[in-house]
Amino acid sequence: MEDPRIVPAGDAALLVEFPARIDPATSARVIALAEAVRARSGAKVRDLVVGYCSLTVYFDPLTLDAGWLASELRALTANVPASLSADGALIDVPVCYGGEFGPDLGEVAARAACSEEEVVALHSGRTYRVYVVGFVPGFPYMAALDPRLAVPRRATPRTKVPAGSVAIAAGQTGIYPMETPGGWHLLGRTPLRPYDAARREPFLFRPGDRVRFQPIDRAQFEKVAGAQ
Repeated sequence: MEDPRIVPAGDAALLVEFPARIDPATSARVIALAEAVRARSGAKVRDLVVGYCSLTVYFDPLTLDAGWLASELRALTANVPASLSADGALIDVPVCYGGEFGPDLGEVAARAACSEEEVVALHSGRTYRVYVVGFVPGFPYMAALDPRLAVPRRATPRTKVPAGSVAIAAGQTGIYPMETPGGWHLLGRTPLRPYDAARREPFLFRPGDRVRFQPIDRAQFEKVAGAQ
């Protein structure tokens, strides 16, 4: 087991770097460390940001010594097991694929040398892990995509991607929580809201959660959207 590196990230943050690979085991270790830091340090840290294979710990340098915090982090990482499951919630996400909701479905099918129906089956036929939530509030980066659907980002990003768009790029899938520019390929749209500031818990997804996509038709989409 390789020991993580702890390095400064400016004067008010420390970066804990695990081996640079994207896999469930590394993700689970990062999440377990974040939970341990929350339990141990509480209000002493300002924020924790979970990455694919890193944890950034933000603190107030006027009230907390960076050297002391680094020592605490080393002690905590030493107690994080090398193998963890750390699975979060299992979330079913309804998706209306194709048409105006998934304008890139045909292009992805052509690249994969299969039908649009096969793309939908491949995309919705596995359970994904949420590795990171970021880019904009609530955007979940999920893996691993079926290799047959591996496409790069679009050569020309869109200036506007509608909220709820379900997209793929570079071996990952994600959901745009709000209208924003974006360069991923759009396969469909979900009526769920990945981020809603008015909710008691604004974020629908957290690192470690598992996600399954469920194909629905337009009528079902409108019904679920109306109930949100």
